[in-house]
Amino acid sequence: MSADPRFLVVDGYLKASRDELVAGCASMACDIYAAMLRRFAPGSHVDYVFPADDAGSLPAGAELAAYDGIAWTGCSLTVFEDEPRVRSQIDFCRAAFSAGVPSFGSCWALQIAVVAAGGMCRANPRGREMGIARKIQLTPEGRGHPLYFGKPSVFDAFISHVDEVTHWPSTAVLLASNQFTHVQAAAVTHQAGTFWGLQYHPEYDLHEMARLIYCRREKLTELGFFRSVDQALGHIDLLEALHDDHGRVDLAWALGIDDDILRPEIRQCEVGNWISQQVLPGMRR
Repeated sequence: MSADPRFLVVDGYLKASRDELVAGCASMACDIYAAMLRRFAPGSHVDYVFPADDAGSLPAGAELAAYDGIAWTGCSLTVFEDEPRVRSQIDFCRAAFSAGVPSFGSCWALQIAVVAAGGMCRANPRGREMGIARKIQLTPEGRGHPLYFGKPSVFDAFISHVDEVTHWPSTAVLLASNQFTHVQAAAVTHQAGTFWGLQYHPEYDLHEMARLIYCRREKLTELGFFRSVDQALGHIDLLEALHDDHGRVDLAWALGIDDDILRPEIRQCEVGNWISQQVLPGMRR
């Protein structure tokens, strides 16, 4: 059996959205995810697919069952809109469930998995949750679930979303919640597969969140997160400064940021747990 797992990263962004991120000095979501996977599984082989652009065409000669794990990024689309770019990703998720390949993902990924398994999502009536999701709390099921081995029972996490899960498939289990968004994490079992999904983004760090805010600075100002674009730029500068020097206690205090954001072994422990508990035990080669 090969010691190095094969991952497929499903980047849900349209090319225009990917280009917008790169233009704002953010990384493409697939690249952030690949780096995170390799942090926990050095030497991993990682392929990318962009189902919003090409309906989920795999690399030449590849098939879903050849992968040991499928990891989904976020996306700037809206899952409850009935359009081809959304339907193609729901169909791709159903194919992954059918293939029995363990899956994991952030934000859009959780919503896609729930819808693919028969649930529903809608726009959160509270609006956009942005920047840092505060006081995410594990449910009793979450505290005992292998996704959260080593995670504090209450934590903050990077986040950016409008939609939320509203209706459960019968085989989903709620693992984490906060006051703003009821479903912050879930385990979904469907057909032959499993999907461990988070509404928040463990793949982000302070730099990537700063760049995302930069790309959305005008929209976020219109939504009231900032009084002006200049204020948004000032906030971005603070995030970047703390990213460059985690020892800036003054900035961490001003931004309300603690070790669950600053330390990747805490921020990303769900990913390590997914790999160790789901991917490595089921490796096919």
